[in-house]
Amino acid sequence: MAIEKDTEMKEAAGATQKENYGKKDVGKKKFKNGKPVVEEEELSEEDLELKSRLELFVERVQDSDAGVQGVALDGIGKEVREATTSMTSVPKPLKFLRKHYPGLVQHFKTLSDSSPNFHKYADVLSVLAITSAGEGEHRPSLRFRLQGSQDDIVSWGHEYLRNLAGEIGEEYQSRREAEGSVDDLLALVKQIAPHHMAHNAEPEAVDLLLEAKQLAWLKQYVDEKNYSRTCLYLLSCCAYLPEGDDVTVLRTAYDIYTHMSKWQDALRVALQMNDRSLIEEAFKHASSSRVEQQQQGYLLARQGVRLELEDESSSTHVADEALRESLQGIVGNARLSEWYLALARDLDVMEPRTPDDVYKLHLAEGRQPAGPAVDSARQNMSSSLVNGLVNAGFGQDKLMTVTTEASTSGSDRVHWVFKNKDQGKTVAVASLGLITLWDVGGGLAQIDKYLYSKDPHVVAGALLGVGIINSSVADENDPAFALLYEPMNSSDPVIRSGAILGLALAYAGTGKMEVNDLLLPLVGDTDASMETSALAALALGLTHVASAQEDAVEAILQALMMRSETELADPWAKLLVLGLALLFLGKQEAVEATIEVAKTLNEKISQFCQVSLTACAFAGTGDVLKVQELLGLASQHIETEDSTAWKAAHQGPAVMGIALVAMAEDLGGRMAHRALEHLLQYGDPPIRRSVPLAIALLHVSEPSIGAVDTLSRLSHDADSEVAQNALVALGILRSLSSYYYKEPTMLFLVRAVQGLVHMGKGLLTLHPRHTDGQLLSWVGLASLLTVMFSSLEMKATIGGKHPHLIYCLAPAMRPRMLLTLDEQEQLLPVAVRVGQAVDTVAQAGRPKTITGFQTHTTPVLLSVGERAELGTQKYVPVTPVLEGIVILKPNHEYIDTAD
Repeated sequence: MAIEKDTEMKEAAGATQKENYGKKDVGKKKFKNGKPVVEEEELSEEDLELKSRLELFVERVQDSDAGVQGVALDGIGKEVREATTSMTSVPKPLKFLRKHYPGLVQHFKTLSDSSPNFHKYADVLSVLAITSAGEGEHRPSLRFRLQGSQDDIVSWGHEYLRNLAGEIGEEYQSRREAEGSVDDLLALVKQIAPHHMAHNAEPEAVDLLLEAKQLAWLKQYVDEKNYSRTCLYLLSCCAYLPEGDDVTVLRTAYDIYTHMSKWQDALRVALQMNDRSLIEEAFKHASSSRVEQQQQGYLLARQGVRLELEDESSSTHVADEALRESLQGIVGNARLSEWYLALARDLDVMEPRTPDDVYKLHLAEGRQPAGPAVDSARQNMSSSLVNGLVNAGFGQDKLMTVTTEASTSGSDRVHWVFKNKDQGKTVAVASLGLITLWDVGGGLAQIDKYLYSKDPHVVAGALLGVGIINSSVADENDPAFALLYEPMNSSDPVIRSGAILGLALAYAGTGKMEVNDLLLPLVGDTDASMETSALAALALGLTHVASAQEDAVEAILQALMMRSETELADPWAKLLVLGLALLFLGKQEAVEATIEVAKTLNEKISQFCQVSLTACAFAGTGDVLKVQELLGLASQHIETEDSTAWKAAHQGPAVMGIALVAMAEDLGGRMAHRALEHLLQYGDPPIRRSVPLAIALLHVSEPSIGAVDTLSRLSHDADSEVAQNALVALGILRSLSSYYYKEPTMLFLVRAVQGLVHMGKGLLTLHPRHTDGQLLSWVGLASLLTVMFSSLEMKATIGGKHPHLIYCLAPAMRPRMLLTLDEQEQLLPVAVRVGQAVDTVAQAGRPKTITGFQTHTTPVLLSVGERAELGTQKYVPVTPVLEGIVILKPNHEYIDTAD
């Protein structure tokens, strides 16, 4: 066997030698003077003929006879234009002419502008410069093109135009800085951009027009075939552009959508810009179609934008009474509870769940160390909160909702409220509002009896519950205002606080001016406690979020100026500042004047106010410069003692601001997460305490492995404040309940967070981004920030006497569903494909938009990062984004193959 193997190896070696026979120095490089010598490859007969022909043309180009010279230039131009090659190699004419390029340039310099072949010569050199120009040459292709003819440049091919476009962008920037004329460059742009748009190179056209500051030209180049890809690229790149350019890009996308009569898309862009006039314009233009306006109504409801439909002087007035009533119900989320319960029934999760179902204590038994009993009042308060969260929106539970049997027998269900103490009663009664979330009629009927209690904590809970029920819902009778108006003037601070928070939740994002009459006096009243003024300012911020409402801004600034130094050191002063910051949420440069005023405030609050305003004003913009500015503030090492802790107070909002600004897109979010990891490792305690909250902002309702791992580690941190904030940010494991069994505050937070994890039995989300991640709900983000800022002073707020501040998450709660309706607004179950969203920006052809999909029948659940496609051609969706509530129209071109 060994002999046979040896023979086979020798035969194989001999065959290899035969294959290489005649080949010289295979695989070896030759060197001359220490440098490798590039050997010329063997050319085919066709290539040799082409090479000799081009060399003849080069020789004749330098002839003194203008006629001979012109024919030679035409010959070179023809060969270059007709050259066919792959995208990965240089065309052969350009390769063969490369060594002749320096000589041709030198000869060209001897010609005068009046020479008959001057322009033609420059055209040829402009093309040759793509591959032949030396490193020291300054934009040679563009330089020769400007000396040549200015017409028919597209005949030289796509690669030439791409190279020319790049040089045009650089030259335009250079001339603008020198304040020179750019007319000749714009003449070239007018030829290149339409060619790109007509040949599936929309991103190149957008980039060129963006660099030349001429995006307005784009609208005239779009058509039915390319508008979608063009706008998709515009919307995706706006997050990476500097301030000013991003608004220009969004406005261009809006103009294109309106030009193509795509009103759903136009409204999406208008909402992204937060421009009231454009929102109303897009809504008005869709009035020709009933279902178009109804679909727009569902999007407005999700974003929390209300329009004047009854006022005849308004541009959004709807004359048709039936349509107006329908739109008022849609925009006001009148049927949101109905759709949510339809989803729950379809998924068979209507059965109420108890706190014990969430805690799963039977799994923790045996591992929990023996010790003193947990404070039962605090335990019952936890159960109330968890019960409200897990049964949110279902209208029934096993603790708070009263059945006929319970009312007659006097069982514990009726008296669960009174098994709590003080703020525990507030939490328990308010949880009833969460259980009947969005059901105004049914919820108010159940909570009404608690409004007449003699216990102020019960009344405060009922008032807060009224606000929770009416959160995100507009009722034509406006019962919330009627019920909350009188308690706002109560002499009892507990009742008044409940009424203020109820008002904040009921009218979050509505901009209701009547609320100002109740809240402004409380904000400016220096005799009122800081708690009352802070809650009133917070309510103003939530009501007028992202509007920079002048009266509210002036009132809060005045309050900050009038308060004493001792009062400004109070933990509630931070919520006073938050109320001001929420008014400027996403307003960018509009906040600058207010920041200048904030610089004049007392030093104990001034820096905190400035940083909070900056962070909120640039939330969701992805502004790299602002991230760097906030990162610089968060990286500072500040020596503090107990009496000077206020010096580092601004670092908390600076850390959260990094996440706020970077949450615009995935790449920025990942980079921000890495920066936060460094702050966690090297930062001082005030910084480390804010990092869990910042990580939570980057991953709201999106438990990525990295975020969960980091927060799980921090939940066991030696610094109790870091651990508390990690718990609020996380909502994780039952094992934590045994870990913190001796610490009532920590255990309460563990329980509360378990309730958040099981919120709405998994049917609800807190994620502020929606509509395929394009829109950021300012109301939802403001709700999250309220809890986040409260967590900066955990002992004074959520972990102390105000655990009910967790209910400020109510306006951020939304069903994470896709529900399809017919044109009569009735449920229409259809097949849909649900899978992981795929980024298709600037990709050629028609790439798949989802991957790893499964086919379901609506209604279905959608997680963060998932996307849905219609699984049948029988219907056509009114909106291109299948998320939330979508109206379907019959496809008249559909032919049922079964028939």
